[in-house]
Amino acid sequence: MRVLVINCGSSSIKHRSYDMPAEQQVGGGAVEGIGTADGPASHDAGIEAVCSQSDTAPDIIAHRVVHGGDRFSGAALVTPDALAAIAELEPLAPLHNPANLLGVRITTQRFPNVPQVVVFDTAFHQTIPQYASQYAIPRDLAERYGIKKYGFHGTSHRWASERAAAMLSRPVGELKAVVLHLGAGASACAVNGGKSVDTSMGFTPLAGLIMATRAGDIDPGVLTFLAREGGLTPDQIDALLNRESGLKGLAGDPDLRNVIARAEDGDAVAQLALDAYVYRIARTVGGYLVALDGLDALVFTGGVGERSAVVRAAVCERLAILGVTLDAQKNAVGLTENDSRIEAVGSRVAVCIVAANEELQIAREAAACIGG
Repeated sequence: MRVLVINCGSSSIKHRSYDMPAEQQVGGGAVEGIGTADGPASHDAGIEAVCSQSDTAPDIIAHRVVHGGDRFSGAALVTPDALAAIAELEPLAPLHNPANLLGVRITTQRFPNVPQVVVFDTAFHQTIPQYASQYAIPRDLAERYGIKKYGFHGTSHRWASERAAAMLSRPVGELKAVVLHLGAGASACAVNGGKSVDTSMGFTPLAGLIMATRAGDIDPGVLTFLAREGGLTPDQIDALLNRESGLKGLAGDPDLRNVIARAEDGDAVAQLALDAYVYRIARTVGGYLVALDGLDALVFTGGVGERSAVVRAAVCERLAILGVTLDAQKNAVGLTENDSRIEAVGSRVAVCIVAANEELQIAREAAACIGG
């Protein structure tokens, strides 16, 4: 069974093809610069380019969709009702859902007889208890606007937690893990028995950890202060928190590699930014021990989690009180082809590096949804 996985963004389309259930990748790539002079004129042309890169028609087309709200707790077959529900969720993810939905509509028209499946970033977090997902605002407002913690990166968190269980030769249903998806966007997830019980992102992907350009958690009073005293509009505040904050705000550079290099050269501003970044991660992990009632594994994934030995070492040093001890040599080697365990002998907590593979996880869920 050939599964084509599509991640349709505002200006790019990333894709991979898998033979299932063998889980063998047989193709993949990206179409960049849609709507620019250097790229396809439209998403329709981009989809055509994707299809032209494969000599085999897909049996299933699977789409990543960022926000599924409360409507979707797992992968779903594309139907008119499903498309309408995704469209209704656009205000909750205005930067992502419209482009995701466009990809679904185009491929549905081009392949009317091929089953299409949508897989949601938010679905994995539907198991978070209500006491952990609700905000302390008037209930009528929360219900009217659907305001609650939804969480994101769910596909990545599920993949990484299941891979960690396999690395430890333990059933995922018995594992207590904290997964750290660290990249330009970053989130932590407490996974108990294969289910998300808390996560750092919330109603939007802005909450939680310090990110490349996103502030993460911030006192909400700062926003009303900026509106009142600084005259900032809602759109300006949104842009400030999403595109001008995080590492960019703290150090003037969103690239963590540059921040680390500057810190190593003695730049105090960069060092402060790095310390704040690491502290926020470690504090979040520590808090999740309450949600998990223990910790078996700490799992690093995402671009930073997989590649930055400096960040992994700094986070684990902060977590020494929990019994986390790194093997410095293994940490320096980092990710191997088959993922890596980098804890020292005697560490009470396993420390894993897992290569992110959201596309294969999406293919798995899509095949299961169809029954393949």
